[in-house]
This record gives sequence, structure tokens and C-alpha cells, in this order.
Amino acid sequence: MQKIEHIGIAVKKLSDSIPLFEALLHRSCYKVETVESEAVKTAFFGLGNNKLELLESTDPSGIIARYIERFGEGLHHIAFSVDDIEAEMQRLSAAGFHLLQEKPVKGADNKLVCFLHPKSSNGVLIELCMERVDKKVDG
Repeated sequence: MQKIEHIGIAVKKLSDSIPLFEALLHRSCYKVETVESEAVKTAFFGLGNNKLELLESTDPSGIIARYIERFGEGLHHIAFSVDDIEAEMQRLSAAGFHLLQEKPVKGADNKLVCFLHPKSSNGVLIELCMERVDKKVDG
């Protein structure tokens, strides 16, 4: 793993949360993007070499909506940048981590992603991220 790529925060409404984080961070949101396959709308903030991602559910029964219903708004996941996501998935699986995807899927911000189940990482949802080269990825 190279670095923390971003920290994901679940929010009820981007329209409320973007101005809040713009004021908090004293910088503008640089990208808003919908990821249909994950039923989320995301907003990104640059923080030096790292990013902050706000996630709003686009489906009342989606993963983020269910998360907020259960835990409220707040920290959702920590994402790590990797050079080779498939090799990292194999390494982590062999080490006993439970992967939530069998193969990488298309994520926000031009990334291939895979999540680790929080039960295998001390209650923290971990996302692996790798910059997409091929635009023809399923997901």
C-alpha cells in the first residue's frame, strides 16, 4: 500500500455537507460525481496529497443510506492507494482478510476499487484504490 488515498464520510445531503466542509477546510469541492453501480453521489476535496470524499446515497435502500440509518452520518471508510489492486487483493485474501468483491470494480474518481469487510480489519471498512487505465471495466 502506498498511502491513504482518501477518507470517506457518509452524509445525508451533499447540498448541506459541501458548504459545511468548504467552510471547515477553507477550500472548494473540486468534483461531484455519481457512481451508479454503488448508488452514491460523491464530492471530493483535495487535502495536500490526500482527499476527503463525501458520500450521499442515491437510493433509499442503498449501502450509504443503510449505513446512515444504522450509525448516522460520519466516517465511513479509509481508502489506500495501491500499485496493483489484483495482487493486493490476492495478498490480503491469503492473509485472511475478507474481500467484499471477487474482482475490482469501477469506483469514483477514475479508480478501480475493492473493499475489505470491517469484521476482518478491526471494525474499519478499508477500500483499496488503483488508478484506472482501461475505461472498459465492468461495474
